[in-house]
Amino acid sequence: MSPDALLPGPLDIVGDVHGEFEALQALVSLLGYATDGFHPDQRHLIFVGDLCDRGPDSPGVLRYVASLVAAGRAQCVLGNHELNLLRGSIKPANGWFFAQDHDRCEGRFLASQQATAAERERFLEFIATLPLALERPDLRVVHAAWHDESLAALKRERPERGVLELYRQHAAASARWAQESRVSAQAQQEYRDFGRLLPDENETLPLLSAIGTLDEQFQMSNPVRVLTSGVERLASSPFFASGKWRMVDRVPWWQDYADDVPVLFGHYWRWASPDSARLYSRGERDLFAGVAMNEWVGPRRNAFCVDFSVGVRYRERHLPRSRPFRGRLGAVRWPEQELVFDDGERLRLRA
Repeated sequence: MSPDALLPGPLDIVGDVHGEFEALQALVSLLGYATDGFHPDQRHLIFVGDLCDRGPDSPGVLRYVASLVAAGRAQCVLGNHELNLLRGSIKPANGWFFAQDHDRCEGRFLASQQATAAERERFLEFIATLPLALERPDLRVVHAAWHDESLAALKRERPERGVLELYRQHAAASARWAQESRVSAQAQQEYRDFGRLLPDENETLPLLSAIGTLDEQFQMSNPVRVLTSGVERLASSPFFASGKWRMVDRVPWWQDYADDVPVLFGHYWRWASPDSARLYSRGERDLFAGVAMNEWVGPRRNAFCVDFSVGVRYRERHLPRSRPFRGRLGAVRWPEQELVFDDGERLRLRA
C-alpha cells in the first residue's frame, strides 16, 4: 500500500476542519471555488483529514467533502478522527456519529448536528476509501506524520487490504508483544501502585516508564496510527493532557525530515498566539512555540502544518465575543505558497 497520487495542477490544501462547516464554506469561497467545488483555474481542494468532531456540523462537512471527492474535484487523507469512526471507537466529541450520543448524554456538544442511520453508513463507506498519504514529485500530504519506516511497512502490504484491516492487524501484534514482554508485568505493577491517581491532575506522579513503554510500542508499531496521529516516544517526565496523565511525548518528527519534497500536514493544533495556547491548550506541549504562522519548519525548511486550531471554536462560542475567533481554518495555495485564512487574511509562506 503506497501513497496515492496527488492530483495534478494547482492545489489548495485545507487544514483540519473539525465540523466547522461555515468556516469551510467561507474559506472555499475566498479561494475562488464555486459551491460545487469547481474552480475557473482548474484548481483542486486537498483536505488533510480530521473533517469531523467538536464543531456544530460534522455531517455537513463530511457530506460536502465526500461529494467533492466523488466529483474528482478534491482529495482527502485519513485523519485520526475519521479512523476513530471507522473503528467504532467512542471518543469525546464524536457522539454526533453514534445512535446513542455519549456526548449529549453528558451535556457536551449539544449544538452538534446528528448523523442519521443512513448517513452513518455512507460516511463509513467514504472514510474507508481515504488514503493515508498523497504525493507527487513536488509535494506530499499526510495527516500527522510523514514517517519513512511506517510508509515502508505499508508498502509491503497488499494494495487491496483496507486500512481498518491493517490497523487491527498491527494492533493485535502489539497486544501480543505486550502480553509476552516483561514490561507488561512491570506496567501492571505500576497500575496497581498508581492507577487510582492517573485520572487526577492534582496529584504528582513519577514517570511510569513501563506504562510509557507500552504506550510507545502501541503507537509506533502500528503504521496506520503513526501516519494519522504522529510519532510518540517515552517522555522524560509525565504530563497531564486531555483528562489523563501521559507517559509519552508527541515528537516533532519534522525536525528530522530531510527529504527534498515539501510536505504539508495537520493534526497539531497550532495557536495564533501564546495567550491562545494558555487559554485553550489541553495540556500537551506546543510543538510550534516560537514559530511564525507562515513559517516552514524542519532542517530543509520544507515541512508545514496547516492546522490552526479551528476545532477550539466550540469552546470560544461560550465566551463573550469581544474579538475574532482565535481558532482559525487555513489553507496553503500550491505552488504559490500562500497561506489563506477563513477571515480573509493572507500570508506568504517563508523559510
